[in-house]
Amino acid sequence: MDVMNNPDNMVFGLDIGTRSIVGTVGYKDRGDTFRVVAQVVKEHNTRAMMDGQIHDISKVAESIGVVKRELEHKIGGRLKDVCIAAAGRVLKTITVSADYEFTEETKVTDEHIYSLDLIGVENAYEEIRKDAGEDENYYCVGYSVIRYFLNGSPITNLEGHKANKISTELIATFLPDEVVDGLYAAVERAGLYVANLTLEPIAAINVAIPERFRLLNIALVDVGAGTSDICITKDGSIIAYGMIPLAGDELTEQIAKEYLTEFSVAEKIKLACFKRKTVSYTDIMGIKHKLNTADILAKLDSNIRNITKNVADKIIELNGDKAVSAVFIVGGGGKIPGFSKTLAEYLSLADERVAIRGEEVLGFVEFEEENIKKDSLLVTPIGICLNYYEQKNNFIFVTINGERVKLYDNNKLTIIDAAIQIGIQNDLLFPQRGDALNFTVNKKPKFVRGKQGEAAVVTLNGKPAGINSTIEANDVIEVTYSTKGEPATMDVGQLPEYNNSTITFMFNDRSVTCPKFVKVNGELVSNYYAIKENDQIEILNYYTLAQVLEFMDLTPEGKFYVNHVEAGLEEKIYENFTIHSKKAGKEESLFITPEAFEEKVSSDDEEDITETAVETEDAEVKTEPKASKKPYDISVTVNSMPILLQGKAGYIFVDILDVYPFDVSEGADKTLVKQINEMDAEFTSPIKEGDVIKLYWEEHNK
Repeated sequence: MDVMNNPDNMVFGLDIGTRSIVGTVGYKDRGDTFRVVAQVVKEHNTRAMMDGQIHDISKVAESIGVVKRELEHKIGGRLKDVCIAAAGRVLKTITVSADYEFTEETKVTDEHIYSLDLIGVENAYEEIRKDAGEDENYYCVGYSVIRYFLNGSPITNLEGHKANKISTELIATFLPDEVVDGLYAAVERAGLYVANLTLEPIAAINVAIPERFRLLNIALVDVGAGTSDICITKDGSIIAYGMIPLAGDELTEQIAKEYLTEFSVAEKIKLACFKRKTVSYTDIMGIKHKLNTADILAKLDSNIRNITKNVADKIIELNGDKAVSAVFIVGGGGKIPGFSKTLAEYLSLADERVAIRGEEVLGFVEFEEENIKKDSLLVTPIGICLNYYEQKNNFIFVTINGERVKLYDNNKLTIIDAAIQIGIQNDLLFPQRGDALNFTVNKKPKFVRGKQGEAAVVTLNGKPAGINSTIEANDVIEVTYSTKGEPATMDVGQLPEYNNSTITFMFNDRSVTCPKFVKVNGELVSNYYAIKENDQIEILNYYTLAQVLEFMDLTPEGKFYVNHVEAGLEEKIYENFTIHSKKAGKEESLFITPEAFEEKVSSDDEEDITETAVETEDAEVKTEPKASKKPYDISVTVNSMPILLQGKAGYIFVDILDVYPFDVSEGADKTLVKQINEMDAEFTSPIKEGDVIKLYWEEHNK
């Protein structure tokens, strides 16, 4: 047949098995029938493969070359691209869960779901790395979501729902690097290019268990020569993959030992047991024998039971410690008489619920060559070809941050897949908030979120891109990592509980307003105190009488009455309380606020002010005009800073607060030092031209 006259969608598939290589060339017609144009089966001359693993690349490549040339002869054309499958023996599967929490109720988008899946895949990577050696490298070849959860409850589709938390349970599959490299090397030595790579259990299940059956809890067992691969379906999806390294070769080896034959002769004896009553052979001593196949099967009974017991145990393990509802068997190893019956026994299933699948699942396949029988041996080879149409994929190379990496191409690869492959963690791709600040206010826990960081900056082939941008072979990716935001900060004065930050009470019938006291870890602080992690903050809504007097620069002399009841210095003064002093004079009626002092000055006799403004210096008397009411200016120095006071007919200490920046409410746990020319002063002390003034807070323990 001339390949040039065949449709453009012709596909070439190779099932590279432990005992043989099956090459298939075919195409899908418009009716979705898969038409096999040519098929060639070639057994390995030596044990170049064992348990599904290539041991001798050159020998396997030689056998592939033979299959390729025979197929080319049949179709009358050249074959260049090929689809292959990796055995389940080297497949690692991890079932993991992942959560994605929102800071507030949020409508779920595709982006959120994708991020959730990636967290799951990353969790699976971490599990793989725990068991992997230093030199072992695994590639994620895909993942399947088992189920999603919305606020802890199972749900089919998360998109569009509002949630505080979304979760997933998924199964991720991995292949070791050496397996992929070995398959590629053997194929390339035979002059072929890998157009698509899948997994043998995936290829088999796509034929044997169509999607319409996957709602049921079914196991597929592909029994080859070296391995028995297992897939489990339930609720519409594949929920688990597994493998045991026991299959047809276990029986062949037992026959070789029992009847003293070489391996290839033992294999022929085993195959004769499938359909004949007697078999003749010559042992290694040159003696000829004729045996009843029933006797041979009796000798193999314990081996068959060992294999099926292990398969049953694995199915139960993968299915959540319970048996499945039914089992489909494909592959040559499962055709040995007694296999399906024994497997049903170990799974406690009726015999009819464990069946070999062959012709009944290949109804959509037509062979143009004669003498090809549809049976379970062909399920995986046909599945490899069909996977090409379902998902054209292979391994591709891309460069990310200068490192060349290999990725399993499922036609959905994005930049984030490449990033994960080289070990870039999620928190380097997505912006992170700075550390939160945790503390308590009046014994109630509080926290402040840190600032949001910057997202990762990504370029694809020199152009700006997003982390979800799709990638192709030989793309060049650069990722500048995301940043973590600044940690949360807050001053005491910014607390909502501190909004009403003052206490007002009456002292000798005059209103006095004081800033609230705040204690942090038992120590008094100002409203400018920067809160630290785990601080215990207490905002006091009272003053003690002693604190009131200290705040007002009054001496605790005489008797004091709070709400008309005599009180001691430790009496607590709350909002709108009244205080009276039995010895109420000028000192008690002065207030710390500049406005209060202004009121006091304006109500005093002018003569008193001008008289107190007389000072003596170096035997000279300097006075202001006694009866003068005209305002004048003076220059003084406050804490080494020259300032100018203007517009008044007399000046006292408190007047400097009009022009000199100073917070008189800062030091609830400090002493306010006031000096004029190195002499202690009060807020009402008069000041004059040229005075040197000092004003500062001093710690109590100094």
